[in-house]
Amino acid sequence: MHFPDAVDPSKVGEYPGHVRSGGGYVWDEVLEYRVWCHPERGAPDEENGDDYFYCFATYAEALAFAESTVGTEPPLALVLQREYIDEPEPGRYVHMREERLVEWSTAFLSRPRRTEMTIPRFFAADAPANRLDVLRGIA
Repeated sequence: MHFPDAVDPSKVGEYPGHVRSGGGYVWDEVLEYRVWCHPERGAPDEENGDDYFYCFATYAEALAFAESTVGTEPPLALVLQREYIDEPEPGRYVHMREERLVEWSTAFLSRPRRTEMTIPRFFAADAPANRLDVLRGIA
């Protein structure tokens, strides 16, 4: 799979370190790729025993680093969600009209990027029985 490059490579490494993990179902932009390092798994201890991450503008760079460095996780994508779909309880969805940054498994980038119609189609009265098919780009 092809993963998009960071939307603005000059800003890679400038985003907050603490963001939400996963969620929201849709994405607008990839801001950077992060590789988390864990000293307890053999990564160099650069933060007094705490976990830390390195940032990259491309998935390929992040993957190469992760594969060549002991004690790392596979790359995660830091994504911008200009609006998103919250699921406060199973099967109850809420359209959130606010921006947020979220770390995502890169597998979630296989979903098509959000368009102006993605969320309205998800909430439409004639949406498929499995609304997630809208997000997967198959409905």
